[in-house]
Amino acid sequence: MSTATVETTKSWGGGKSPFNVEYGKLMMWYFLMSDAFTFGAFLISYGTIRFSTNGWPDPNEVFRSFPFAPEGVHAPLVFVSVMTFILIVSSVTMVLAVKAGHEMDKKSVVKYMIWTIIGGIAFLGCQAWEWNHLHHEGAWWGRNPFLNADGTASSTNFTNYFFTITGFHGFHVFSGVIINIIMLIMTLMDKFEQRGHYLMIEKAGLYWHFVDLVWVFVFTCFYLV
Repeated sequence: MSTATVETTKSWGGGKSPFNVEYGKLMMWYFLMSDAFTFGAFLISYGTIRFSTNGWPDPNEVFRSFPFAPEGVHAPLVFVSVMTFILIVSSVTMVLAVKAGHEMDKKSVVKYMIWTIIGGIAFLGCQAWEWNHLHHEGAWWGRNPFLNADGTASSTNFTNYFFTITGFHGFHVFSGVIINIIMLIMTLMDKFEQRGHYLMIEKAGLYWHFVDLVWVFVFTCFYLV
């Protein structure tokens, strides 16, 4: 009997999980489903307002700046593409950490978890720069300095939704970084070696992949459409 099967049996008081899934992993899936509904509600609401409004700011004009770029450089969507790449790479390193956990390779788990944490912090740093830059341009909740693509005045719906949804996602990334740091500390303290498995790393990985997946939808809605 595998370690995961033993853990599943123990978690259900000696019985077998109806889904043949370890209890904690099943609860994580339930949580992610409920969180997906929340993000879905935000994005559906945004889409409804977006496509029922005659004018909307052009993303290529709003998101055109890049840190440390010379004055006047026009680089539409380059910076957010870098942010997206960082988050995708962090998802890859998380996959490698989970794989190393299955192989009971503590050294590799530590290495890939550190890289995943660095990726999450880098993404948050990029988002903080973007928010700060937009704020300096006059954008915030209740304030929208950007004109519609047709040159007409734009409503504050754009900035209200942007800061709310990207902020909500950023909070999830921040939470994921904290969770991963805790997992790293537990790994360094040999907690998982003592248990004989790294299932907690896999559960943290599910959350991290969910956060990455949600960003794909946020990126599409705000930066591409």
